[in-house]
Amino acid sequence: MIASRKMVSTGSPRSWLKPYKLNTKQVRTARRALSLKGKGRRVLAFCALLPLTLLLLAQSGVAQSSPAVRIDLGQAIQLALSHNHAVLAQQTLISQSRAEEITASLRPNPVFLTDALFIPLFSPSSLNAGVLDNISEFDAGVSYTIERGHKRQARVRAARDQTTVTTTQLTDAQRVLTFNVAQQFISVLLAKSTLQFTQQDLASFQDTTNISAAQYKAGDISEGDFLKTKLQLLQFQTDVSSAQVTLIQALAGLRQLMGYDAVPANYDVIGELNYIPVQLSLMDLEANALRLRPDLLAAKQGITAADSQYGLARANGKRDLTLQANYTHVSLLNSASLFGSIEIPIFDRNQGEIARTHYAITQSQETEEATQDQVLTDVKDAYASVQTNGQVVQLYRSGYLNESQQSRDISEYAYRRGAASLLDFLDAERSYRATELAYRQALAAYMTSIEQLKEAVGTRTLP
Repeated sequence: MIASRKMVSTGSPRSWLKPYKLNTKQVRTARRALSLKGKGRRVLAFCALLPLTLLLLAQSGVAQSSPAVRIDLGQAIQLALSHNHAVLAQQTLISQSRAEEITASLRPNPVFLTDALFIPLFSPSSLNAGVLDNISEFDAGVSYTIERGHKRQARVRAARDQTTVTTTQLTDAQRVLTFNVAQQFISVLLAKSTLQFTQQDLASFQDTTNISAAQYKAGDISEGDFLKTKLQLLQFQTDVSSAQVTLIQALAGLRQLMGYDAVPANYDVIGELNYIPVQLSLMDLEANALRLRPDLLAAKQGITAADSQYGLARANGKRDLTLQANYTHVSLLNSASLFGSIEIPIFDRNQGEIARTHYAITQSQETEEATQDQVLTDVKDAYASVQTNGQVVQLYRSGYLNESQQSRDISEYAYRRGAASLLDFLDAERSYRATELAYRQALAAYMTSIEQLKEAVGTRTLP
């Protein structure tokens, strides 16, 4: 928890006021109150203005009890997973892959054939029933291709394996998005904490500036010291302005990750920078990462998908058999014919595609090994970051924070009573401000490293 001094409000006390129009009865009552004298006038005026007073108080209560939409980290992650357009676009790949499964399971369509031969179209006088029965020929038939080598089963298997890989890749994209949202959420918390601190520090130093002005008028300090105090006040005001801009940018970045349609423009976040020590085992983290990381699972599934593509290439090397049945009418005779055809695989046996998919299996295996190495590296880096940032936070909490504040308070007390120089007080003030800001940044870095470790392991629950 961040220790801070009393918060100074900067809101306008009349920002909630709205125009209020008295009705005719209230106007008449108010006029009667003004026309009376003495006690009667006071009583009637009280009765006339009481509704207005109650209404204004009610408006004040509603305005103060109607804050902007406020979300915590868990809600921010859920909103991002539901509304982030990049993830939603990648989610459609699963539907596309399932549609490809339907295409892969389709069987060949039968082919209908028909023809009419020896029809004397250019000799209309010969176009009669006798010529059509004895000279002309009419054929009708149906052909169908029988797929050999279990091509259809191989296509379905390859399509399903690709759908599995696509689904796991979506899970990995959600993992990355979750970390990005958590990281940006922590940036918002840091910006809010920094703004709150700079506003408090500005209010405190403003009191010091007012005392310096009084001392200058009384002749207790020189004009040079008074001007130095005013110039230092400008630095505090600049810090507040910079913190406000940083907070606006952080909120905008978080809203972009969640989706602009997920939250209103005046939304706010719930949470604070905090240090929660964790006891973790590197070996357990690595074991869980090898079991849970979606990108590693996708790489392993990629080997299976590559193997199914290899099986499909081998199946496509088998030549299909085409069968055809025909009906023929010629010379007053009706006859049937059966045909069969198959390609002779002398030259093209799909050798190139078979070789390519075989090498693709090796490529997928190497990719899986590289991904496994990356997973272990990510876990080790994140674990070291958690340990280091935790040590930095503990250094601040071990006494440096209290010492910097005590030094600043003592210097301020002594300066206001003329026992310390202005330079000593300003130096103590700068040290205090730098320590407080650095501590907040250390907390944010520690919380970010925890989120990075969760991303590296592939789960929001650390062992």
